[in-house]
Amino acid sequence: MFKPPYPPYDPQDKSGFSYATVLKRWPVIITGIIDHVHRLIHDMTMEAKRLAESGEDTLEHVKALKDKVEEGKEIISKASRLKYRMARDQELEPIPEDGDVDVDTYNAELANLATTHQNTWFTAPWLFAECYLYRLFRSYFNETRRWRNFDPFFAQKEDMFKHSATAIYQIATSMHELEHEKERLKSNPDNLLLLFREMIQMCLWGNATDLSLLTHLKPSDIEDLQTVLGKDTQLARQAFILKDDQEVMWEHIKTLGGSGKRCDFILDNAGFELFTDLVFADFLVTYTPYFSKVVFHPKLFPWFVSDVTPTDFESTITSLLSTTFFPETLLPDTRSTAHLQEMVMRWRSYLEQGTFVLSTDITEVNGQKVDGKAMVKFWTEPWPYWNMKERASQLWGWLHDSDLVVFKGDLNYRKLTGDAMWPISTPFTTALGPLAGTFPLLSLRTNKADIAVGIPQEIADDLDRKGENWRVSGKYALVSFEPRAG
Repeated sequence: MFKPPYPPYDPQDKSGFSYATVLKRWPVIITGIIDHVHRLIHDMTMEAKRLAESGEDTLEHVKALKDKVEEGKEIISKASRLKYRMARDQELEPIPEDGDVDVDTYNAELANLATTHQNTWFTAPWLFAECYLYRLFRSYFNETRRWRNFDPFFAQKEDMFKHSATAIYQIATSMHELEHEKERLKSNPDNLLLLFREMIQMCLWGNATDLSLLTHLKPSDIEDLQTVLGKDTQLARQAFILKDDQEVMWEHIKTLGGSGKRCDFILDNAGFELFTDLVFADFLVTYTPYFSKVVFHPKLFPWFVSDVTPTDFESTITSLLSTTFFPETLLPDTRSTAHLQEMVMRWRSYLEQGTFVLSTDITEVNGQKVDGKAMVKFWTEPWPYWNMKERASQLWGWLHDSDLVVFKGDLNYRKLTGDAMWPISTPFTTALGPLAGTFPLLSLRTNKADIAVGIPQEIADDLDRKGENWRVSGKYALVSFEPRAG
């Protein structure tokens, strides 16, 4: 296994974002789960009482509600205990055998960390501890009968998405206007480049809306973050892209053509960011001659609050096609509504035809039968992507054949660089370690954690002198491209 020349980011550094994460951010997330389950328990208790008194339903239904209430109380108890132990820097406990993936993977690494006394909340490597936390949450629900596979973050994701209507309709209308230009665009790479820049920045800045970090924002703040399309907006935000490989990547894309070219999206946040990912994917297969297929890689279970699960992916399409999903106050004129319907119906047809594919549905890699869900469980494991070939050989083989792999978001960036304390000016290629050159790799990331590479030292020093919170605010971004070797 590759070992970098620098250690993992230190969660005991009180000036760093990882220390603040353990001290403040994770407890807030745990509290959110407790509050959400508590509200659901209250609603179920009242419903069971109403049904019992009215005789409107069977005793079995009332009993099921009461059983779910009792199981919910146990979930709250476990989450409260976790919050207590975290605040006191106690040991990370083994994940129970809950019938789901990677119990042995996490517990074996916990045992390894115990040998070096790095198995408490403030001493464990930040990347491992954060991944472990979400796998532990999963076990709380898996160990029940009535709550198994419950997503405690789904309501948050859906609510954020509902407040994204303004930007969504604006983008849908912009895409509709491209229909009349489709053939002209495909025949003129210069015109495509201008549009490509707009699309990639839309996809980049869509990453700014991360529920694990932005739970304090008002709907109006969210709308400001989602103003991602338009020449003036793009020009204004260009200065905040600290590493910009857009031109280099476009030169790579221009070398592609013909049938069978594939792009893979390693997804990050559900809701608005997933919408922008779908729009970018639509642009690639509909308006350029370079790609004919896009594969989307979700997480198998609720992950880092707002990451896309297969359920989120499916519900996104359903919600966008619904005439009642978005609040009436945010609905524009009927033309924009029609434009959105037209675009999303095209996506649905792409999913039916195999132009768009979820990685969990993959059944074959290089002529060998595979289980897509088993293949992509690597995305919810705690390892740096340096170790993909050894730990997830089928997934590595699939991506090795891709013509472009787009990694979205902060966690993917941290895993690409191993969460190591690289000097800021370290070339992106160096930080990728053995993954460099394996496949054409694009990382789109708004900065929401301390780790960053590929930034000229003088730029970082200037931002530091200005007192900018540029590493973690989400205001600055990185577009990093690494071509296939040879």
